[in-house]
Amino acid sequence: MNRKIGLLKLKSRFLEWDKLETSNAPVRMNARTRVDLKHWDAANVVTVMIANIQELATSSDVDSGWKMPDFGGCEHHEIKTFGDDRCLAEGAHFTDTFEGIIGRSAVMKAACAKMKVVGPTGSTVLILGETGTGKELVARAIHNLSPRRACPFIKVNCAAIPAGLIESELFGHERGAFTGALSRRAGRFEMAHGGTLFLDEIGDIPCELQPKLLRVLQEREFERLGGTQTTRVDVRVVAATSRDLPHMVAAREFRADLYYRLNVFPLRVPALRDRSQDIPLLVRHFVDQYAERMNKRITVVPLEALEAFERYSWPGNVRELQNIIERSVILSTGKVLQPCLDELSHPSQIADAESAQKDEGPTTFIEMQREHIIQALAVTNWVIGGPKGAAGRLGLARTSLLAKMRKLGISRAQA
Repeated sequence: MNRKIGLLKLKSRFLEWDKLETSNAPVRMNARTRVDLKHWDAANVVTVMIANIQELATSSDVDSGWKMPDFGGCEHHEIKTFGDDRCLAEGAHFTDTFEGIIGRSAVMKAACAKMKVVGPTGSTVLILGETGTGKELVARAIHNLSPRRACPFIKVNCAAIPAGLIESELFGHERGAFTGALSRRAGRFEMAHGGTLFLDEIGDIPCELQPKLLRVLQEREFERLGGTQTTRVDVRVVAATSRDLPHMVAAREFRADLYYRLNVFPLRVPALRDRSQDIPLLVRHFVDQYAERMNKRITVVPLEALEAFERYSWPGNVRELQNIIERSVILSTGKVLQPCLDELSHPSQIADAESAQKDEGPTTFIEMQREHIIQALAVTNWVIGGPKGAAGRLGLARTSLLAKMRKLGISRAQA
């Protein structure tokens, strides 16, 4: 006869499944398996599981007509456990973490090994990788591994600050340096003194500011905007970008000397599609994180969901996976995660839009700048200064816009 067993105690750990048919067929666990075996691999699971079933078969709780099944044909690969990344456990112990970075794949371990090497040094690090791969986590890990860990970790997203304000943001300004500068203000370099300054999206820093950044990297000194007094700082710079800096250097969109100064120790963060082995760990981490935040208890991640996640290319990398899991947790009403798999089965509309933009729009950063300036000038009827001028719309000083127009060869006659 078949016997359904719901819980087998394994010393201080446990193995639980909704339905295990103990018949003459090989023992299998279905997708609703819940496993909490810490470092146990599939072979240990099989051995201990059989031993416990044998112990159960001799107990008084089993009907006298029930017979011990034959496990002779059971292969290790037929057992779906946390040990081989297929089934996820509630409360799993993430030993495969490094400074908050989750991963056990070879490429991720190689990246972590580089962090351990460069962390204790004071060298400049250039983190390369696609958007959403976790470059800020890597920068913070490098800071935490350095002797500067007790000092500030200051981050700046160079792409998020208007071109006319980024100099003041980085280097500070004196009172009266520009309209609205009512008092002296320290910049991010001064705030990071003794610690680490993380310059995210360094490829988006304006060309006219690159010489001043190069100077502070080389000489460790600068002047605030509108000031004459030289300020010296002791700052370690970690930069990151998702752009192709060598290509930008060749197109004269990024200074070659600044690139070589930043590229002391390049460290590439792998894309999620290149580390699919880490997806189950990341899924369990995000499920636990959002379930706790939403006061839910989700103990099971279906196997078909994991397989779908591993097949998907993840153009948005870990950030996209994180968003999918958050959405799935919101929609889940029980202990089983209800994954949003429909979005993974269709071609990426974003990828199609990006492809169309590449075919129809400007192809280089300089061309994009030129087109954007011309559009702003057209909207303002070629009025450059003043509160309603093109310079104000672009977040630039009037003189900066005129310099850019001369550099890019923009004139009303040519437009």
